[in-house]
Amino acid sequence: MNRVDKRTKGFTLIELMLSMTFISILLVAIAMTVIQISNTYNRGITLKEVNQAGRSISSELQRAITSGAPFSIEPGVGSRYIEQGDWGGRLCLGQYSYIWNYGKALNNNDPNGNSLNVYSSNPNTKIRFVKVLDGSAIYCSESARKIDPADAVELLNVGDHSLAVHDFGVVSELTASDSKTRERLYSLTFSIGTNDDNALLSNPSSCKGPGEAGSDLAYCAVQEFNIVARAGNVVE
Repeated sequence: MNRVDKRTKGFTLIELMLSMTFISILLVAIAMTVIQISNTYNRGITLKEVNQAGRSISSELQRAITSGAPFSIEPGVGSRYIEQGDWGGRLCLGQYSYIWNYGKALNNNDPNGNSLNVYSSNPNTKIRFVKVLDGSAIYCSESARKIDPADAVELLNVGDHSLAVHDFGVVSELTASDSKTRERLYSLTFSIGTNDDNALLSNPSSCKGPGEAGSDLAYCAVQEFNIVARAGNVVE
């Protein structure tokens, strides 16, 4: 008489553990991939916002210089470029003046605005980079003068990443002018980026690298912009 073996076959404990380990590793790999994709996406959005702001300001300044007369950037009476220590600056280009505060000055939260360019009627509203109607260049001749908000337009919106100017400079060599055409070349260099103190190096302003305390590569970006503009090409 034949006996029927009714025992059912199943997974051994070792096989079950190996399967669970494989699934766990697969889930971790998927999670890490999703996180990496998310970080790459966020960094791309941050860089896009910084680059758009920088290009917009570059175009604005280039148009203003090109449509105006040559101007002095040497310190002293009549200068149209005012460096306000390490907290801001002013550039008066004819019809409009451009006034800014550096990111580190904005983060200092000076309650009295003693080391900031501020509005005359609302000093608590922080100026980042504004364009002000100023045909007489009064904001450069009176460098402590507060800004009239009625004549000002903010060109550097905070956005989702709290953008700010981190550095700004204007130079013009003696050989960059033409006495016959009354034209002059100016070179402008400025840095724009996010303004999280914890994620930035102080000098020069740049993002901390991987592994440094406070590093945030997904949401930190600082870009330098360089433009050359010629003043004096106005046909009279």
